[in-house]
Amino acid sequence: MMRKLATILGAVALMTWGAAAQEGAVPATAPDAQPTLAAPALTPAAEMQPAADIQPASPVAVENAVPKADESSEPTPAPLSATEVILFCVVVVGVIALGIWKSRDPQETEEEKKTKGASDYFLAGRGLTWWLVGFSLIAANISTEQFVGMSGKAANWVGMAIAGYEWLAAITLVVVAFCFLPKLLKGGVYTIPEFLEQRYDTAARSLMAIATLLILVGVPTAGVIYAGAKVISVFFTGYSAMGIDFGNITVGCIIIAFCSTVYVFVGGLKACAWTDLFWGAALIVGGGVVAYFALMALSGADPNHLVQSAAANSGATVASLGDPSNSLWHGVTRFFELNSGDATSGVNTVGGKLHMIRPADDAEIPWTALCLGLWIPNFFYWGLNQYIMQRTLASKSLAEGQMGIVFAAFLKLIIPFVVVVPGILAYNLYRNDLREQAEVKYEKQIDKSKDAAVVKGRPVIYRITDSFLVENVEAGCAHALHNAAVMKAGEDVMAELKQACDELKADAANEQTTLAERAPFVAKIATLNDEIIKPAANDTDNYYLTDTLVGFDYDSAFGTLIRKLLPGTGWTWFVLAALFGAVVSSLASMLNSASTIFTMDIYNKLRRNAKPTELVTVGKIGLLVCALIALCIAPFLDSPAFGGIFNFIQEFQGFLSPGALCVFLFGFFVPKCPRIFGWLGIVINAALYGFLKIWQPEMAFLNRMAICFITVVIIGFIFTAVNVARGGQAIVLPDRGAVALQSSSRAKIFGWFVVAATVALYIIFW
Repeated sequence: MMRKLATILGAVALMTWGAAAQEGAVPATAPDAQPTLAAPALTPAAEMQPAADIQPASPVAVENAVPKADESSEPTPAPLSATEVILFCVVVVGVIALGIWKSRDPQETEEEKKTKGASDYFLAGRGLTWWLVGFSLIAANISTEQFVGMSGKAANWVGMAIAGYEWLAAITLVVVAFCFLPKLLKGGVYTIPEFLEQRYDTAARSLMAIATLLILVGVPTAGVIYAGAKVISVFFTGYSAMGIDFGNITVGCIIIAFCSTVYVFVGGLKACAWTDLFWGAALIVGGGVVAYFALMALSGADPNHLVQSAAANSGATVASLGDPSNSLWHGVTRFFELNSGDATSGVNTVGGKLHMIRPADDAEIPWTALCLGLWIPNFFYWGLNQYIMQRTLASKSLAEGQMGIVFAAFLKLIIPFVVVVPGILAYNLYRNDLREQAEVKYEKQIDKSKDAAVVKGRPVIYRITDSFLVENVEAGCAHALHNAAVMKAGEDVMAELKQACDELKADAANEQTTLAERAPFVAKIATLNDEIIKPAANDTDNYYLTDTLVGFDYDSAFGTLIRKLLPGTGWTWFVLAALFGAVVSSLASMLNSASTIFTMDIYNKLRRNAKPTELVTVGKIGLLVCALIALCIAPFLDSPAFGGIFNFIQEFQGFLSPGALCVFLFGFFVPKCPRIFGWLGIVINAALYGFLKIWQPEMAFLNRMAICFITVVIIGFIFTAVNVARGGQAIVLPDRGAVALQSSSRAKIFGWFVVAATVALYIIFW
């Protein structure tokens, strides 16, 4: 085993050496200090009049309200050099080929292949050791969903708080290792829904399988394709080859989907596991490299530029930031100085970003979510998510699975330092680049709104956000007043909106005022606008609603760091290879899991006598169909309406996760819970979550999950009490003897260490 580990680490070290030696390390340079873009004067809005007399502004009249990205400031294409392209291709193709090769057993006969076909293809023959399980879990989890979505959230006001998904996951994994995994391995299941049939009934399994398949393909799979394509499109902005625009998000989606589909089609889960081993290690190294260069760039940056991104209550000034230097420690101290201060608001740069605990009214991660809401997606993702748990179900034994899960939990403690911290640094260093990316999308929305207004004859309604108003005061106010005029808002509402706009513009014109003082006016305008446009949102036949307008494209944060910092350092190919490999690995895992659910939970129920070879064939066909569906959805996720890719994935899984978690917890630990609760709990959750999303759209989705979870738990206890009163019998779970079920004492010791380390990190970043 140690020789195998040495081989893996040696391969990663060789990749690292190649990065360092390819061109020779070039010191990270400070970003060009760019002045904050100032919005040009907009034609004054109509003076206060009755709503009926106000003429709404046309899209053409509003078009110049936001400054277009300066043509000369368009990002310079940063294609890889010929040497880097060769290194990139050799590593990516080589690792994928190795995974496919390792998935084959040369000593296995054709008859054995036919007999074990399904087990080998879907569960790697139940032979994964702890180090394969651990790295595979991390590589399947950490991909561009995190590097794009999580770093994007960190660049916004959320900051370090988004690391809660990672650090709480460490504790979650320890619980899963000792409470969930023994139950699942005892039943010898192929899929998570299969357990529900053992514990409840076929209806519960079928419902869970269909819901899981729909969400898996339409949400995380499509999301990871988009997130990987986002990195490609940002890095290669403006670069074309052979007539292909590599800055186009759809092109990136096709590349990502094709590569991942090919190697999981050929090699199955075992191929995924072996490639995950390489990509998991390389990804952590690559994230660390980006964080290092970003801190070095921060150290050498002009303090006049950096102070624009400082938290308003941080106390950071040009003088306190000091002169530029080439010291890593200076970059670290600048990072803490720029982003310190109390977490006070949902507007970027008003409050500090280095807190895990945020106010109760925070729109993303209120402290109340730490009590319950944040645990729900964590336990669902790590304990009941097919494409994650499929690795642990393929463990050689319970002890190997537990050690692998605890090892993954330890690695989760490191992830925020190579994902979240770079996201915050991206805003500190390149906030103007993130703004320009948003302006490009804004210009596209203006073009679309012209077509809607002129060709289709529908009045345009603008969806605006706090960040858009902060960065584009004139345009934001013009859009809000335009919306009020189109929707014929009442005189009182119009007067309140007009006053808030006047106060915001006056405040923005005064150089002595701070963003913190401006935030209340921004919040009032955004709230009034949301109320005004509600009727239009429900009547899209008569109104054209733009995508949500934002001040910054936060999802481009990590891609911007790569494009700005790495070219010329010799590390570009390495980081891109690690990211590309990780996203392909994650996507391949999702597709393999989707095909497993389709084959074992749906097709195999319809054809009970299907041979193993037939199941593998059907699984491969299902894989291709799932990949095609996800590919069709992915490009549309570039719209700001989804609130960032990370939010999209987490929020939409709420239709399933609270109810499914309740059903499984009762199935694991409440033997007398009746069988009907298996499907009923999932249905009740989906209905309640959808109702809350429509009735209380402003509610943080984590709080929404908590309400659904508590409701379904109460219903579960009521059903159990009734069943006990009627003399219901306890349900005994089967033991199929698929693997050895002796627990690991070493895993318990390391598990307690992980829990203690997580608590310490929360205390440090309280």
